[in-house]
Amino acid sequence: MHYTLRQVEVFLATAWHENVTMAAESLSMSQSAASAALKELEQRFEVQLFDRAGKRLQLNDFGKSLRPRAEALLDQAREFEQALARHNSIGELRVGATLTIGNYLAVPIMAEFMHQHPGSRVRLTVENTATITEKVRNFELDIGLIEGELHDESINVMPWRDDELSLFCAPDHPLAGRPELNDEDLRRADWIVREAGSGTRQGFEHAMHGLLPDLRLRLELQHTEAIKRAVEAGLGIGCLSRITLEDAFRRGSLLPLFAPHRDWRRRFHFILHKQKYRSAGIDSWLALCMNPDDGN
Repeated sequence: MHYTLRQVEVFLATAWHENVTMAAESLSMSQSAASAALKELEQRFEVQLFDRAGKRLQLNDFGKSLRPRAEALLDQAREFEQALARHNSIGELRVGATLTIGNYLAVPIMAEFMHQHPGSRVRLTVENTATITEKVRNFELDIGLIEGELHDESINVMPWRDDELSLFCAPDHPLAGRPELNDEDLRRADWIVREAGSGTRQGFEHAMHGLLPDLRLRLELQHTEAIKRAVEAGLGIGCLSRITLEDAFRRGSLLPLFAPHRDWRRRFHFILHKQKYRSAGIDSWLALCMNPDDGN
């Protein structure tokens, strides 16, 4: 073999940081050692992987084409090392989840995963759909669980489970107790909604197709709990996943609203980079999500 895994690590770290010094620091190397490793890799194969602009190193087209394969190579090397050191332990899994999934579904799955694989570690990142997608695209996450639909040539999207959005209001809101809302009710209401880039916002906009220009969006907030508190305070009505509202509906602190002529159904998805190596940890996580009772 005419390259080393260390050279591949330096290549990927430099691609991420766009700076050899920062790449070296991330790998606990000296700057000179990192520069030498990168130079040897390029010279050995008579290629150039980066365009140099001052102190910044930006991947050129050839470097970009190699990056997914380099990421997959290191993933396999790490799994091989873990198998040797821990007798085929799963090791670390980096999972990204959108806010609804991360706060209401992912933690029990993570607990069962770690129970099934003692010694494993799960790093859970909770962000909106756009951010989770970007992290999967950049190989910062092994797998993502998202609420919104996605069309990205570099990412595999797999259906997971169905979900439904629910409209809701405070008990003393003028719309509370109405059997059904019509489009004029929806136009006149003040809305408290998720921010652009979130899967919940995408589902809301899909359901409200044709009405969006007329809606009065009073507040856009990044967290489901903040939206619920704002609605409880009487600032408007909201739209969130039903699973985030079940406790509030049982307590009576919030009340459901109904507009059955609009389609509130949606689906949660798994996302993985198409060039991502499917490790035993990823396969185990997917199996547990699809068959949650297997661990009981």
